[in-house]
Amino acid sequence: MKHSDILDNVKRIHFVGIGGSGMCPLAEILFSEDFEITGSDCNESDTLERIKAMGIKVFDGHFAENVIGSDLVVYTAAVKSDNPELVSAKEKNIPCIERSIMLGIVTKRYNRSVAVAGTHGKTSTTAMISQILIGAGFDPSAIIGGKLPAIGGNSYVGESDIIVCEACEYVDTFLQLNPYLSVVLNIDADHLDYFKNLDNIKNSFSKFANQTTHAVIYCGDDENSIDTFKDLNLEKITFGIGESCDYRALNIVSNGMNQSFDLYYKNEFVANIKLVVPGKHNIMNALAAAAAAHHLGATGKEIAENLEKFTGVHRRFEVLGVSNGITVADDFAHHPTELTAVLTSAMNMGFRKVWAVFQPHTYSRTALLLDDFAKALSIPDETIISEILAVRETNTYNIYSTDLGAKIKGSHCIDTFEEITEFILENAKEGDLVLTMGGGNVYRCANMIYSALEHKE
Repeated sequence: MKHSDILDNVKRIHFVGIGGSGMCPLAEILFSEDFEITGSDCNESDTLERIKAMGIKVFDGHFAENVIGSDLVVYTAAVKSDNPELVSAKEKNIPCIERSIMLGIVTKRYNRSVAVAGTHGKTSTTAMISQILIGAGFDPSAIIGGKLPAIGGNSYVGESDIIVCEACEYVDTFLQLNPYLSVVLNIDADHLDYFKNLDNIKNSFSKFANQTTHAVIYCGDDENSIDTFKDLNLEKITFGIGESCDYRALNIVSNGMNQSFDLYYKNEFVANIKLVVPGKHNIMNALAAAAAAHHLGATGKEIAENLEKFTGVHRRFEVLGVSNGITVADDFAHHPTELTAVLTSAMNMGFRKVWAVFQPHTYSRTALLLDDFAKALSIPDETIISEILAVRETNTYNIYSTDLGAKIKGSHCIDTFEEITEFILENAKEGDLVLTMGGGNVYRCANMIYSALEHKE
């Protein structure tokens, strides 16, 4: 049986790790289509509570009996092969598929699927497109990698033939998709533990674009994207600041956290766009979102009104608050290009000092991009580096945070969040920004710092 046909003979679907940000939206969409959904998870979360509130049965923990009666089991890549539910399902000859395959199956059920790819900015741009289309009455479904305040979560189930989702390149998972419209924000060297080099990354993005059925929107200022898609035999739409781009941002004005620009399409004025999220990278994200929404039929007025309402997504320059005159914020940036974009923006916001608290994410990324990390982390006034978060790896690279710190003048290598919090409390002053950064759990450090400041006498 083809994967695309697998839902034809399925009634009950069980999700192993249903509370995950990538699993919850799929469960919601299939539940809305009257499939019987069950799931299991070991960790409490907002997404899990949302799933339970819908009436979906969730088991606390992973046990073999949880899959009894299921016709199909969906699991995340993080689930190990010895998981008791997977073992039980295979013993019972219940089909098991990985989450990315199910994403491909679900998106094929929509006539106009929009897949947002790129090394950086996928979550913010997916959220922007979703906010525009929902606000403009297009009623799309949406699968977002972070929480969008406008919808109170990271998923939305609409009634139209449009679905918006992220398309992650890691281990080529985005090759499970055949989108109607592809948006490629940028192509950069990342996930080198898998891809090995930039040429392999560009090759995967080329395959992804060639699986698109209608058109590809990509950044006309990004040399890697231009090179990758130069021979693409499909409608190509570009966005950027350069004169050759179809969708352009002109008359850019930045003022702290706020910025604006005039949106043009093929030299015709479309709208004045106001953003309450900072940084040039968010101008590029907004351009990509505007291009996608405009191509789907949104007006300039609808694009402008809804982008102005976009306040960001969870862990994308998310300001926790100001206490004792010190602003505490958190960002998901975990690649040198992302760090450079966010820190450059932060340094132009008028703070007395910018403190970057960085948690390196994976040994391979830290080792292979060490000099690039050092350059990016030399941008702020002060840099603190925690120990490296291993994630899925062992330290075969013999790399440590002190190796990174040695390349950054005046940096501080402090292993634990507790010690970092204490150091910030002793040294940060009124008018400073403390910005935690990383793809792991460094947001906990931001919460600890803000809480400690709130209780400081």
